[in-house]
Amino acid sequence: MQLPISAALLALLVSAVAAKPTDKSVGRDFEDHFKDCQLGASGFDACIREALNSIRPYFKTGLPKYNIEPFDPFYAKEITAKRGLPYLGFAITLKNVTESGWSNSKVVKFVSDLKNHKVVYTQSFPEKYLSGDYEFNGTVLGSKMNNKGKFTLGLFDLTQTTTISHEPGEKIKVNVNVQSIGNLKLHISNLLHGREVLEGILDRIINGAWQPGFTVTRPLINELVSTAFTDIFGKAFQNFPFERVIRKSKSNNSL
Repeated sequence: MQLPISAALLALLVSAVAAKPTDKSVGRDFEDHFKDCQLGASGFDACIREALNSIRPYFKTGLPKYNIEPFDPFYAKEITAKRGLPYLGFAITLKNVTESGWSNSKVVKFVSDLKNHKVVYTQSFPEKYLSGDYEFNGTVLGSKMNNKGKFTLGLFDLTQTTTISHEPGEKIKVNVNVQSIGNLKLHISNLLHGREVLEGILDRIINGAWQPGFTVTRPLINELVSTAFTDIFGKAFQNFPFERVIRKSKSNNSL
């Protein structure tokens, strides 16, 4: 599962240094988007926000010179979240998940808190699409429930806020908080063990009345996404040569 370039920059921005690049030809075009953004300089957050939006075409092409593969669409092998107690709870696992829509997203707000090794950004998506396999395992008063199948999910007018922290010597941590969704379309196969007529009725109910349940399901959605991206950031970008993209302001070397 690969990492979107904008998110990668945000994740590793907290550890950027002022060292000069050893090979100025590497990633030159990509770096040009950030040439006016200097750590400690006035307007740094606004500059980064605009730069992140300008690099969206790289989502589909990747950055071969940085060994970053295309991200839109991206692929997740497995994500799991659990709720409840051993005899009253459930676990949901998503497998072979494909997600698209990042190329049309926009960073609408970016706030850096580099002294505390943290950045926060808000991103809007006109449309985002996911598909894959699911497994559901639950227990209610000793009775077990197991189910698996496929799902497709379309999210429209989605806004989410991402907090990325990277304490020195620690792994990157990511927290994603879905702020709002204008509409969604969810289809789940084998929801009632192949009873197609009843599944069709339930499908229409879910898509026609999802808003009241969103408050309840949002924490689960946030956990699934946060878990996935914490893993992505940690595996893909620990050695990203960030000093080639962002440099410190000459007037402020305290960061």
